[in-house]
Amino acid sequence: MSLMDLMRIDPWEEMNRIQREMNRLFDEFWRPEWRSYPPVNIWTNPEKAILTAELPGYDPKDIQISVVNDEVRIKGNRRREELGDNVQFHRQERDFGEFERTIRLPFMVESDKVEANFRNGVLTIELPRAEADKPRKIEIKSN
Repeated sequence: MSLMDLMRIDPWEEMNRIQREMNRLFDEFWRPEWRSYPPVNIWTNPEKAILTAELPGYDPKDIQISVVNDEVRIKGNRRREELGDNVQFHRQERDFGEFERTIRLPFMVESDKVEANFRNGVLTIELPRAEADKPRKIEIKSN
């Protein structure tokens, strides 16, 4: 590279180029593939567990829930957006396709009493604790 070539380089544009490249590298490193999908919160009390899962853009009819013993499985599918002819994505960060996640709970569940609700892109599942699995107070007898 000649001195004239170096003089034509815009230092701000070069800094922007370096920043774009660093952002690309970090984006690839921190991609969500390493995380489980969907993100969930679970809290429990002696009677039940409540699980919430973030599923924005999903249709509730495309989500299936199954419960066996102490495991809850959530499966779903988000379809690719139909954009029409002669349309190209400029940026595509929202995933589409199928997912499946199984979560083990700290106790057995009464699967026939499970209730689910989907509102504003959040799935809420109430998982009642099985009667046989609830802690029981044992009375101590004395002679």
